[in-house]
Amino acid sequence: MGILESIEGPKDLASLSAGELEALAEEIRQFLIRNVAQTGGHLGPNLGVVELTLALHRTFESPRDSILFDTGHQSYVHKLLTGRKDFSTLRQQGGMSGYPSRAESEHDILESSHASSSLSWADGISRARRLTGQGDRYTVVVVGDGALTGGMAWEALNNIASDKDRRVVIVVNDNGRSYAPTVGGLADYLASLRTAIDKVRTTPAYEGMLDLAKKRLQNGGPFGQFVYRGLHATKKGIKDWWAPQGMFEDLGLKYVGPVDGHDQRALEEALATAKNFAGPVIVHAITEKGHGYAPARNHEADQFHAVGVIDPETGQPAAAGGGTSWTSVFADEIAKIADERDDVVGITGAMLIPVGLNTFAERHPDRVIDVGIAEQHAVASAAGLAFGGLHPVVAVYATFLNRAYDQLLMDVALHKAGVTLVLDRAGVTGPDGASHHGQWDMALVQNVPGLHLAAPRDATRLREELREAIAVDDAPTVVRFSKGTVGPETEAVERLDDGVDVLARTGHPTGRETPDTGPDVLLVAVGAMSDLALDVARRLDHQGISSTVVDPRWVLPVPRSIIRLAAEHRIVVCLEDGVRAGGVGSRIRQEMRAAGVDTALNEVGLPVEFLDHGTRAQVLARVGLTAQQVAHDIVAQVLGTKVPFARPLPGQATPTTGTIPQL
Repeated sequence: MGILESIEGPKDLASLSAGELEALAEEIRQFLIRNVAQTGGHLGPNLGVVELTLALHRTFESPRDSILFDTGHQSYVHKLLTGRKDFSTLRQQGGMSGYPSRAESEHDILESSHASSSLSWADGISRARRLTGQGDRYTVVVVGDGALTGGMAWEALNNIASDKDRRVVIVVNDNGRSYAPTVGGLADYLASLRTAIDKVRTTPAYEGMLDLAKKRLQNGGPFGQFVYRGLHATKKGIKDWWAPQGMFEDLGLKYVGPVDGHDQRALEEALATAKNFAGPVIVHAITEKGHGYAPARNHEADQFHAVGVIDPETGQPAAAGGGTSWTSVFADEIAKIADERDDVVGITGAMLIPVGLNTFAERHPDRVIDVGIAEQHAVASAAGLAFGGLHPVVAVYATFLNRAYDQLLMDVALHKAGVTLVLDRAGVTGPDGASHHGQWDMALVQNVPGLHLAAPRDATRLREELREAIAVDDAPTVVRFSKGTVGPETEAVERLDDGVDVLARTGHPTGRETPDTGPDVLLVAVGAMSDLALDVARRLDHQGISSTVVDPRWVLPVPRSIIRLAAEHRIVVCLEDGVRAGGVGSRIRQEMRAAGVDTALNEVGLPVEFLDHGTRAQVLARVGLTAQQVAHDIVAQVLGTKVPFARPLPGQATPTTGTIPQL
């Protein structure tokens, strides 16, 4: 039996020898490679924190001490050490989450998996511990992967540092550069000196002595103050030369490190030193993403940050890609636009390749800006770029627009800035779960004055609508699209004067239709829902119910032709892959009422719920967004057995629930 099999919880790590810990680290890496290769997931980040996670659980007492993982994608080792060894259903419906999950374990705390927020949680938890008489409990944060580029992290650090009595240990998991440990006798000697100095420097007695000396010198008149300033400057200069700690210590935080993040003994010594201080401490650990797995280390783009199903021996995808992705269509088109227009600039938040700005950057490196994980800054900066005569294109995942809403509203829209936001992975995204579904964006932007919102249904429309968006120079524009592969092209049977595409008209005249009633159902398909709407229309046709399927292309402002068509049909059904509350259907209903159109409208979209992980199809099926369910509901609405009721046919009384009018 391997060592990993004997680990049921963190306490089982205490008795392991150095040799056993080394063997366990190797077992964990092999376990991760073997299992994540079968399911897909965040492989590189977890291979990089094996020793670090072991050290954390050997030094601190989880769950009494709270261990927080910023973003949480590097928590797989933590899951293993806290008793979760069945990775066969990782990120699959009903299986293990790819992020910390309170439902899985008492050892998991922070689920949001949006970067840079963990330090604010640590500030709150540590304050609560102190105020409730539990000040001896530690709050430990593992923050890295660029999270310190987010301004929110520094706001939290500023507050944590202001209180010296809170037991907060912040582990900076620094894997932003390739790391090779220094070798040789002198390097080893300097490393041992640094460890010894840190141990002395973080003892409470040392701090007390410094405070006493500081007070006496500062109260010693002009000469004493002069001596204090000179000694302080000398001490700070030596420390800043010795290790890159000045930025943290200027905030008032003790700094330990840098330490080799793959040296088990060094990590445990550094964490024990920080723990002994009993106040806010930064531990700087240098780690390698993908450590111990050559295919990950050799992957230049992101060291296997996230992978699909792969061959564990080679790291190659187990199956060839099936088609063109939405992101690649955007990447090609924005690069072409940048070739044509010198005023177009791209902005990314530490995700150049994932959001498709890499081709643009290769051709025009001076016109693509990576601001780090700082979506608020990205959008406000874009307003400034627009004022300066440029047209910025801010490309982010849809779920991260949530973080920049204020800047979109008050910096971009208020100033009528020509800024385009491109939202990748909009709607239901699948295995990453609640924090990564892009389901909130369309509801968020509905109340932004002057904003234009496009939802392309296929690759041709994405190219088209992106160009139309960038042509707007006096208002914010948003273009959103799904995750994964673009479906087949869906050509319109007609394009109306205001740009709305009619995708289908089904049903033949039956003698029931009159100028007063028109066709039965108007299906408004938002973006990726067009295939679903066309399937629903075919099913309704089989039931003798006529329909018109339209793609607004631009859902904001609401096209006038949508209102006109709504008046001509007996019921309107809006299909969207965003939340129903405050979504596109809700906005169309308001515009209809303002125009005096009283046709019933049913919003078919996502509930206001945090949706668990699963494939896109599985999640949509869970919430009833299937052609069969939608068609079933519409038939009932047309028959008058389910609200909202379709407009009655001539001579029929308005139905009430339970009555079925004769067709």
